[in-house]
Amino acid sequence: MATTVMVLGVEELRHKWGWFLALGVALIVLGVIALGMIPVATFAAVMVLGWLLVFSGIVEAVHGFQVHRWGGMFLHLAGGVLGVLIGLLIVTHPVAGALAWTLLFASFFTVVGLFRLVAAIRLKFPNWGWAAFDGTVTTLLGILLGAGWPGSGLWFLGFAVGVSLVLRGWSAVMLALTIRSIAGPVEVRRAA
Repeated sequence: MATTVMVLGVEELRHKWGWFLALGVALIVLGVIALGMIPVATFAAVMVLGWLLVFSGIVEAVHGFQVHRWGGMFLHLAGGVLGVLIGLLIVTHPVAGALAWTLLFASFFTVVGLFRLVAAIRLKFPNWGWAAFDGTVTTLLGILLGAGWPGSGLWFLGFAVGVSLVLRGWSAVMLALTIRSIAGPVEVRRAA
């Protein structure tokens, strides 16, 4: 007895594989542009993050006023005001914002990498070496970012955005080619 399996609606997507391809190519092009102009990409990333903090702070402050009878109103209000202030500081001082974000990432990578490394060595689950490798590389990335700071603050965010765009674009291209190559519904036979 054979059962037809539709893998995540691929049949419906087959006719739109070109859109995934176009998206992938566009993301790759934007990623290459970002990598070609890393300081500009860093500035753009900082400005986007700053404005996101401003707008999310406004929304949280408004939410605080909406729930004014609740005991947690002041927490929302304080978080919203803090978000707006920090966002405006980042938007008005983007170089300082880039330096702060990079220092934050350096600290994050160092701490998370150390936790992954220690956990992998302590737990020794199957294939724990890969987790230890991940922890080691992440820790080294954090240490290198911190050691290169403040200079790394001018290039790291733009580089990370560029690499991310290229990799996401490549993934979309590969998905498009996979969708296009699937001939039809996949037949799966049950074992007797």
